[in-house]
Order: sequence, then C-alpha cells, then structure tokens
Amino acid sequence: MNIILFGPPGAGKGTQAQFIVKKHNYFQLSTGNLLRNEVKLNTSLGSKIEQLISDGNFVSDDIVNTLLKQSITNLKFRDRIIFDGYPRNVEQAINLELILNEFKQTIGHTIFLNVSRDIIEKRIMGRMTCEKCNMTLNEHFNKEQIELHPCGVEYLKRRKDDNLKVVIARYDTYMKATNPVLDFYSKNSNFTEIDGAEEIDQINNKINDILKV
Repeated sequence: MNIILFGPPGAGKGTQAQFIVKKHNYFQLSTGNLLRNEVKLNTSLGSKIEQLISDGNFVSDDIVNTLLKQSITNLKFRDRIIFDGYPRNVEQAINLELILNEFKQTIGHTIFLNVSRDIIEKRIMGRMTCEKCNMTLNEHFNKEQIELHPCGVEYLKRRKDDNLKVVIARYDTYMKATNPVLDFYSKNSNFTEIDGAEEIDQINNKINDILKV
C-alpha cells in the first residue's frame, strides 16, 4: 500500500519517511528532492524552480506533476511508495488519484503531522541536510549526531530557502493551499492526524502502529 505524509515545511515528514523506508522497505518519493535534483542538473527548468523556491513560493502543478509521473513510471517499488510533500492542493490530490489509477495503485494510509508555526521556525532555522545520504539533522536537537555523522560534517548543508522570511511565507502558503486537501482526505477512514510537536521516536511509534493495521 502507498502512503501520503502530510505536514507543513519542517514538520518532520522527511525524517519519518526515512524511518518507514528502513523499517518497512518503502520508497520515499519526495517532491522536494525531485525539484532539487532538477536544480542540480542546471537545466532551464531547474533555474526556474530555484527562483520560485528562493522566493518562498511553491512550484507550479504542471512542473511537479510531470516530474512525479516520470518518477512513478520508473519506480520498482509499486504499492510501496511514500508520497512526501505531495499533494499540496486539491488539484494535485485529484491528479495523484488519476496517476495511481493508471498504474492500478491506491493510497493505504494518509498521515498528517500537525505542527504550529513557532515550532516549525525553530526546526527549519536549525535544519541541515546531508548532500550524500539526504539525512536531515538539526543543530539545536542533534548536536551529537551531527558531530558523528558517518558521511562527514562537511556534507551537512543548509538549504538556500531556509531563512525566516521564506519560512513564514512557505508556512502561510501551505496553510492556505493545503488545508482544503486535508478536508479532501480527512473524510476517509485511512486518515490519521498526529501531533508533530512530539518527540521523533513517539511519532515514529505511532506511525508504526498505523502501518501494522
């Protein structure tokens, strides 16, 4: 079964997705990673994406949908995908259903990590992501893990869009665009809301309980 992980930027979706990948043998399909990889390729599309993200805006549905479908087409992990950061609006939610229907797949669980903006700000301002393994750590909460990171501290980088102005813009945009998506999915029996302000291990245990059902 496929899983959708919801939550505002900095809610911990990526961290929890990594746990699910390791424990339950899933594939994390992160729209953020798809977009960043396109930027790294230094294409004209990548340049456009970089400018949008730097300004705190979301990339257009057409761009995201194209990259997403391309990835699903090439994936070996059918029915074991974690959708991290997608869908962000009702139109994307409808598009995801169409894509999954095309490949005869469904969503088994939709999990929402609910976190307030003040906590999000602290998490994002201290966030560092490894360029080699994509692990995300926080200088406020993971000081020891950062020092002992196996890839090396030099690979831990801050994202260009991780500044206070951008954080506020992204959170406000998220709340405006994504709340209707929550209404779209919350009517389903497979929708679960989790307090994303809890400790990482507590959240992970709750998700594991959900996946055992």
